[in-house]
Amino acid sequence: MALDFAHEPQAFTTYGWIACVWVLVVSFQYGFHISSLNQIQAVLTCRALDETSPPTHLGMPTCIPMSDATFSVVTSVYTVGGLMGSLGANLVMDRWGRRGAVRISAIATGAGAALMGVSAGLAPLIVGRTLTGVGAGIGLCVGPIYLSELAPPKKRGAVGVLTQFAIVVGIMITQIMGLQLATATRWRIVLFFSAALGAMQFVLSGGMIESPTWLDRNGLLVEKDKVTQRIWKSGRSPDSSNYDSQDPLLGADLEATEEDIRTPVPVVEVPERNDQEEAIKVPELLVTPSLRRPLTIVCFSMLVQQLSGVNAVLYYSNDILSKALPDWGPWISVGITVVNFLMTFAPIALIDRVGRKQLLSVSAGGAILSLLGVGFGLNSGLVALASVTIISFVASFAVGIGPVPFVMIPEVSPQHAVSALSSVALSLNWIANFLVGLVFLPLRNALSGGAEDKEGRVFYVFATLLAFCTFVLFRVYRG
Repeated sequence: MALDFAHEPQAFTTYGWIACVWVLVVSFQYGFHISSLNQIQAVLTCRALDETSPPTHLGMPTCIPMSDATFSVVTSVYTVGGLMGSLGANLVMDRWGRRGAVRISAIATGAGAALMGVSAGLAPLIVGRTLTGVGAGIGLCVGPIYLSELAPPKKRGAVGVLTQFAIVVGIMITQIMGLQLATATRWRIVLFFSAALGAMQFVLSGGMIESPTWLDRNGLLVEKDKVTQRIWKSGRSPDSSNYDSQDPLLGADLEATEEDIRTPVPVVEVPERNDQEEAIKVPELLVTPSLRRPLTIVCFSMLVQQLSGVNAVLYYSNDILSKALPDWGPWISVGITVVNFLMTFAPIALIDRVGRKQLLSVSAGGAILSLLGVGFGLNSGLVALASVTIISFVASFAVGIGPVPFVMIPEVSPQHAVSALSSVALSLNWIANFLVGLVFLPLRNALSGGAEDKEGRVFYVFATLLAFCTFVLFRVYRG
């Protein structure tokens, strides 16, 4: 009698890829709103008009008067909302599933972007910006987990890297849109685009599937089988009566008898480790000894990513090089995002071939050397060196320490703890993101003492932090 050896799935079906793209919209939205106000800052804050009582267009003011300090508040509440969303993401994922969490993320992001788009004053702008942060916080937690659980086992690394790829595409698209739409009558289109995208993602959610892992954990085995048949190409065909004509272990052709067909062999499901344990909450992570190692790994992977100072470069690249390259601010920002986009293709091809740790090693090493080069170039007045090493820093980041931490979260986390670990990791990511953006310029000014030939010292600090966090991560991570 032929035995039932289900072949491990090797690839997505067309529907599986559609489901992946749908999930990746949440990561795109996160990247989009990181820079959504960057290029339109001058027109949004009325600086371009130099007026305190702006004219109206289609019944709405063409800008909202605010100081630089107020604009900083509007920008930073995105990280506050993101932290709120990440802290609650594990509850949302465990109660309503991965698809439900994406739906809630789409609602929050779309509603927040729409509110910002119709804002006539500061209050609705801040509330809308906070809502987009909440949506991004939930989405950034659920996205990598959802993708990992949808992906065929041998493709999880390459599919997981797509999270960072979608973030980078979002940053690049909003920068490019801003170049064309940064006018008094068109800046709101940038925000309405995000609102429309969120609405579309929510509408399409009715045709999307739930994560097979979440269905398995909740005892929905029939639904799980239907989902895996829709998203994976495997050796088992729906109309093959669950038999292979050849025993893959013995290598002999075994013909099924009529009695065999009438009495199929039962398939034994082998659950993943800890699949049957009850999902834990965030406070339990700190008192569960078996989870301390994965908790350390996911936390330090996020610190490696954020304490590298990458967001300081993305936020302040124009300011960093403004004295040497005036009038090139917007184009420098776009150029950096394009390099970030192009270099993200490398880990998609390499992560499953060379491994996570090797990519992190090369990436962190390149980033540390680049940060030292930026600091030396600025302190020595070598503009070309500073410019080239900023680009090489972004390229090094994109190869490893940008995408790999998102891949690591579901891989090092037991299934019963993956939601809680993801919430903690991404909450730490938001906090570090906020602190880096907040302290970079004051720290640079304090270390330089106002001297232009000492402004590069701040990059030595980030190089040291990156080296320390990478050392600790590699001490506990054996990937």
